[in-house]
Amino acid sequence: MLVGYEVSLCKLLKDGSDMWLYNPIVTREASGTSGMTAAMNASVNFSTYDGWVCEFSKHGHNSYLIPEADPNLSEEARDQHDMLGFYQVLETEVLPTYYDRPDDWWDVVLNSMNEVVPFFDSDRMADEYYTKMYS
Repeated sequence: MLVGYEVSLCKLLKDGSDMWLYNPIVTREASGTSGMTAAMNASVNFSTYDGWVCEFSKHGHNSYLIPEADPNLSEEARDQHDMLGFYQVLETEVLPTYYDRPDDWWDVVLNSMNEVVPFFDSDRMADEYYTKMYS
């Protein structure tokens, strides 16, 4: 957690990042709007499968996902699973793509940017509300 995290700090972090790491405990994330705006600013999301990423993320296409843990695990076992999954994906997928296949990396960046806006912008939201409420 960052103390004093607000709009200006958020902007600085997103402007300078290649990847947005956000790993909430699954079932405890409300939304994740920082990840949405990070994607809009060319930062690739790397997250647990919770919150908004469930609707958006396609692993290796527009983001990277930490493999899901069994929901019946103890908290300690879940945290261990998430940590090991994070390092496995980082070492075997993220870093090789970023450093060895930059064209593939840019495909992920562009997919993320191009796919996040139409789905999570206010035009889509207003249209969906109108359609559901008045159709």
